[in-house]
Amino acid sequence: MYDQIIERLEIQMNRMISYLPEKRRLFFQDLEERFTPRAILLYGPRGTGKTTFLLSMAKKNGFLYVSGDDLSLLNVSFHELAQEILKNYPGIVIDEVHFLKNWSVILKVLYDTFPGKTIWVSDSSSIVMKKGTSDLSRRFVLMKLPLMSFREFIHFETGKVLEKLNSPFVPLSDYAASLMKQVDVMSLFRDYREKGTRPFYREGNFRERMMNILDKTIYYDIPHLIGTVTENHIGVMKAIVGHLLYSRIPTINIESMSREWGVGKQKLYQLLHVMEEIELVNIVRKERAEKPFSKGSKIFLADPSMYHVFEGETGNFREAFVVFALKEKGKIYASKNEEEADFIFEGMKLEVGGKRKKRKSSDFVIRDDIDLPVRNSIPMWVLGMLW
Repeated sequence: MYDQIIERLEIQMNRMISYLPEKRRLFFQDLEERFTPRAILLYGPRGTGKTTFLLSMAKKNGFLYVSGDDLSLLNVSFHELAQEILKNYPGIVIDEVHFLKNWSVILKVLYDTFPGKTIWVSDSSSIVMKKGTSDLSRRFVLMKLPLMSFREFIHFETGKVLEKLNSPFVPLSDYAASLMKQVDVMSLFRDYREKGTRPFYREGNFRERMMNILDKTIYYDIPHLIGTVTENHIGVMKAIVGHLLYSRIPTINIESMSREWGVGKQKLYQLLHVMEEIELVNIVRKERAEKPFSKGSKIFLADPSMYHVFEGETGNFREAFVVFALKEKGKIYASKNEEEADFIFEGMKLEVGGKRKKRKSSDFVIRDDIDLPVRNSIPMWVLGMLW
């Protein structure tokens, strides 16, 4: 029976590989160089290309790829099936691992039973390892696939591989001028912020696909991570997303939302925490001033393109984009004094806005209306060149 299932999985994997896109994310190159440990959890938001990357790595290394939500796996012992696979393959790749029953126990047993074999798995959040019943944190290395950068979008649109920036807070005049000669940066950035954060934009129907991502994240991913979720809790999370989309003030009122939905404050904080862990929202806190389970000082949608996709409050795109980009490089905090700056990043005070934005006492102003750096004003598009 297992031989037949494995044969079918081989055929299915090869079919999927044959349909992989020729043009791949630039981030894959860096990721592949680091993808050497024998036990890895690759995590990141839906639609970022995890399956594409894992299929290409399975092909390159001669591993067998398995999707955790494959319906044919429901009526068999996945533990026994995986053992048969590892007897015949040097490694196994399990996509969306949390869909498998008793997945954490199975991974632990496989890791310990087959010390010479590779086990690579994926999921939408690193929190999945904390939710498992086995101690997997010392066995599996966590690696993240973030949303697509502006640099990667330029590559998809033009074929050019532009130089990556290590930091936007260094002299940028020569770098920016060089890029301006190669591509129409401002035009491309306008397109990117409306549709470019996930590679499937190239297939069209971006809005519908993003709605599908949102629904799957709320209805399927979060319940797996948080346990019991009622229809009311689903409604609360959708209300949070809707409020953040259309409110000019990037936060929510815990008191009124608790009353309106009949949800306790502790449960609301828990839902917010999981929405943050699964990268549906980014919660920006003040440094050493707030508890981890809080609403923070500001809350943004983690994918800044959603403000444009769903015709929301696009004014919040600026700060949402800055948070999205810089949090991949370090800790970003809300300023304790908004008269001085919007954010603090590695000790630097940052102000974010358009042409009317004043510098106040900040170290840098990040503006979306300039193409070249001027004094301490940094073009916003530059932050999209960090990976």
